[in-house]
Amino acid sequence: MRFFPKEEKFFDYFEELANKIVEGSRFFLAMTENHDYSESKIAKLKELEHEADVITHRTYEKMHTTFLTPLDREDIHALVNKMDSIMDMIEATAVRIYLYKVKKPDDEIIKQAKILDEAVAKIKTVIHAMRDMKNAKMILEACVEINTLENAGDVVLRTIIADLFVKEKDAIELMKWKEIFERIEEALDVCEDVSNIVEGIVLKHA
Repeated sequence: MRFFPKEEKFFDYFEELANKIVEGSRFFLAMTENHDYSESKIAKLKELEHEADVITHRTYEKMHTTFLTPLDREDIHALVNKMDSIMDMIEATAVRIYLYKVKKPDDEIIKQAKILDEAVAKIKTVIHAMRDMKNAKMILEACVEINTLENAGDVVLRTIIADLFVKEKDAIELMKWKEIFERIEEALDVCEDVSNIVEGIVLKHA
């Protein structure tokens, strides 16, 4: 009887994707802090988003051609799909700011971008820890922290939207910023989805 070893390269792909999302999140945070949503910055963010897509599809291909995977196939698919979605939403947010040509930058977006960047950094931590299920306790604790950050993001969004309706007299500008702020919160929601998937994997395998 031939022994088929489990293909461990998936963890390389997970880590590569997590690193790319962190790169994208840091880049977006710098854009918000510098109020720089220029075409060149958007192009760079699109490039990072495309690189994340490539890693994601490479993982799917590996999954379909591998006999024994280290995790259940549905977990691998769900994990990389949601991780890639974070990068998609970061890029989509920046593109909207650029396309909508908002009249003035809003510093409130920096608060959201910082929370998102913190959550993405936590995702990188848990993804890199997944190679060894001896890290289960630390991973689960970090997952709780990601959920806490998502809750903090909800509170910040509610405050921002409430202030927006008070301060912004231009209805069109209000609609633009409302969608932009909500798009960042969606990215945070997906960070929570990733943490929930990781939590499920750890509880299944630890």
